[in-house]
Amino acid sequence: MVKGSAAASGIAVGKAFVLPDWEWDVPENVIDVSDLAFEFEKLHEGIRLSKTEIEAIKNDIADVLGVKESNIFDAHLAILEDPVFMNEVAAIMQRQYKAAEVAVKEVVDKFVNMFDLLDDEYMKERALDIKDVGTRLMKHLLGTMEPSQPPADQPYILVAKELTPSQFAHLDPAQLLGIVTTLGGTTSHTAIMARAMGIPFVFGFDTTVQTGELLIIDGDEGDVLIQPDEPTVEHYLEKKRTWLERRQKLQQIIGLPPITQDGRAVRLGANISTFKDLELALSYGASGVGLFRTEFLYMDRSSLPKEDEQFEVYRQVTEKLGGKSLIIRTLDIGGDKLLDYLPLPEEDNPALGYRAIRILLDRRDLFKTQLKAILRAGVYGDVKILYPMISSVEELRRAGEVLEQAKRELRELGAEFREQVDVGIMIEVPAAAVIADLLAQEVQFFSIGTNDLVQYVLTVDRMNEHIAHLYNPYHPAIIRMLKHTVEAAQRHGIPVGVCGELAGDVNALPIWLGLGVHDLSMSAHSILPVKNRLLESSEAVCRDQFERVLACRTSEEIRAVLGF
Repeated sequence: MVKGSAAASGIAVGKAFVLPDWEWDVPENVIDVSDLAFEFEKLHEGIRLSKTEIEAIKNDIADVLGVKESNIFDAHLAILEDPVFMNEVAAIMQRQYKAAEVAVKEVVDKFVNMFDLLDDEYMKERALDIKDVGTRLMKHLLGTMEPSQPPADQPYILVAKELTPSQFAHLDPAQLLGIVTTLGGTTSHTAIMARAMGIPFVFGFDTTVQTGELLIIDGDEGDVLIQPDEPTVEHYLEKKRTWLERRQKLQQIIGLPPITQDGRAVRLGANISTFKDLELALSYGASGVGLFRTEFLYMDRSSLPKEDEQFEVYRQVTEKLGGKSLIIRTLDIGGDKLLDYLPLPEEDNPALGYRAIRILLDRRDLFKTQLKAILRAGVYGDVKILYPMISSVEELRRAGEVLEQAKRELRELGAEFREQVDVGIMIEVPAAAVIADLLAQEVQFFSIGTNDLVQYVLTVDRMNEHIAHLYNPYHPAIIRMLKHTVEAAQRHGIPVGVCGELAGDVNALPIWLGLGVHDLSMSAHSILPVKNRLLESSEAVCRDQFERVLACRTSEEIRAVLGF
């Protein structure tokens, strides 16, 4: 058995088809100035053909999956129409006299590398969309044929280094049993499409497989079995039947209110980065948005977004929610999230450095512009503001000064805005958790960011392969810090929610119910499994269970009490 990571639920048993890698080897062709017009003509024709193909794919996907999933390809069209992307290509051609395909490859590689360096899963996976569009455009510029395709007359499990949405769209869903890739992620467009079609998907698989070998993939556990014996095959076929029954049950609970068996209502919100994330979350019955990561508005562009541009995005999300709560986190850049047009100093330890609220308090112009846009969007619904990486009361009060200044300037302009807006902070820095009782007197709510909090409390860089196994959200220190934070919020009468990965972990639900946390925000695909566990739970039982967790000395003991 080989361990990977689960991206789309389900069990698949079948023979492998290994998709060949398709890497571009483009020589550094320098052209004569007299050929420049021809190269631009070739570029524009390549763009036209690429758009035509993408529109055709979009229509085909709409027929199979519906309009919502087909809108994934709007992002591909947007890349081809993005002035930043195309201006960079044109600049290389004009200034360096390089052929169109060379310029396109350089720009694609630049943006792909930029997104790949990020520690945000959603942002990293946008690199695949850019690569997908670049591959399509390069194909037309070079006149290259498509690589070999899977058989059209027999079922298979696709094995590839990575699978782009365009490649996925060309596969016959009647023959595609499952997908195994080396690269990928749970929020990639390919994973979204796989989940919509009910096709199991495992990524992070780095073992050599030959076409024709028998595979079993478990899209719930992230397991891949190569050349299994007959009893193992029978076991997984039975597991597949059970999975199909469970999937049908999850679909049936979409419209049910998220309430425990003893009557405790829990908000199951969504973490989003784009409007499309929101649409997916609402289709799964999300109670609102517990975390809107605004970094995406600032990425893949050459300048800061203007106030009106941000306002339009926030307004559209607010209106789409139809009265459900929207928590907008202010810009969280720095560390692994860098902007080309906003140079930051190089740091030996950026995770502990100049980032998030620390940058915003220095760049008050940038901070104030975003706050104005959020305040204006608040007229259209229940909008709240969330500050990231707060570690002291002083920081929080300085942020409050900028917010009041933003309000004054909007009043002077006679603009409509939400005067009374709830402000909260991320509890993701140990200092904030320790002084949670002090911070609770300054804000209207807490949102616990478990990802960073676990990393900082345990001093474990989860991206460091040598110590990633030490990243353990069920460490007794984490449990005690969560208890301290929640109790401080409760004593001062403010609500506390959770927006880190632990919110979407069904195994952690007894912890939240035991603590009295009734507001969880997670990725869209986690909503139904968590709701299913919630409907089967009793808050009273979870309180007793949590008391036993507190008595545990090791994470193994904690997991045993929680039953996993």
